[in-house]
Amino acid sequence: MSDPNTHGSSTAPEAPDRSEDTSRSADANRSSQAEQTQQAGFFTRHPLLTFILRRILLTFVTLLGVIVVVFFLIQLVPGDPVRIALGTRYTDEAYQALQQASGLDKPLIVQFFSYIGSALIGDLGVSFRNGEPVMMLLLERLPATISLALCAIFVALLIAIPLGTIAGLREGGVIDSIVRVISQFGVSIPDFWMGMMLISVFALGFGWPSSGYTPLTEDPIGWATHMVLPAITAGVVSAAILTRFIRTAVIDVSHATFVRTATSKGLKHWTVLTKHIGRNALIPVLTISGIQLATLLGGVIVVEVVFAYPGLGRLIYDAVAARDYPLLQGAILLIAFIFLTINLLVDVLYAIIDPRIRIS
Repeated sequence: MSDPNTHGSSTAPEAPDRSEDTSRSADANRSSQAEQTQQAGFFTRHPLLTFILRRILLTFVTLLGVIVVVFFLIQLVPGDPVRIALGTRYTDEAYQALQQASGLDKPLIVQFFSYIGSALIGDLGVSFRNGEPVMMLLLERLPATISLALCAIFVALLIAIPLGTIAGLREGGVIDSIVRVISQFGVSIPDFWMGMMLISVFALGFGWPSSGYTPLTEDPIGWATHMVLPAITAGVVSAAILTRFIRTAVIDVSHATFVRTATSKGLKHWTVLTKHIGRNALIPVLTISGIQLATLLGGVIVVEVVFAYPGLGRLIYDAVAARDYPLLQGAILLIAFIFLTINLLVDVLYAIIDPRIRIS
């Protein structure tokens, strides 16, 4: 028979200390996170720089792919490029000399790797037409093209930003309809027709310079006078395209909830326009502006031919006419590099304007 006193004095088992287990688990999680952060290290602490480095790597890989494609596309051109380039100047001695100078006497696989290695260090070969280095010929024309592109995009933005913004804020109104008609008219106008009309009115009527180019460092006034007509011709078409994109971006942002909220709070119209609508509409506009600038930097062939402007576009036209394949290859690679560089800069501006892009 059990003793009741003994049964009453027995103690219950102690409950586990859950607070201590929770503390140990939290410490383990913190140490694990610290290890992960330490492993991520530099890239976690510098998201913008990581974003830029990734874009640069992608740009390099894309450029390498363009080099490969350009090399094999030129190989597909029918006929002997050396024979075609010599034309009536053909002799056996001239043929062999030009073939050796351009490396076309070597096996195709050797030409391929030699071309990639040379292109990556800026050696694009020599021109069939005059025997000068292709890179030197391209760099000689690049300042004129940069001047025309920057002036043309300035003209385009000067026209497109106010027209597109006003049309977007007056959606469906009379002003919106007028702006849409003007932009459609601007897109439909051929470059050569616009150039010839400007030459007829300003060059023949008022004696305005309509051909050639004067470097900015030599004669600023001469540079400006020679730049006006080509810049307007190239800028009008870009302005029409940009106007439509700006109008669409402003309309989309104007219907957003945060804009209606800002307006309902009584903020001034100018504040809503600049801080809320303008900044958020900037990203899609930045995309098309970068594309237009890259297109202009690649050379506006028709405009440069009409105005006898010594830029990349005129150089490409002459290279095609003379079947100067090394010069044509080099020009295509330079244009591709310009496009990729502009896209890289636009991506970086994206990340600066909207940090969410870095995270994504």
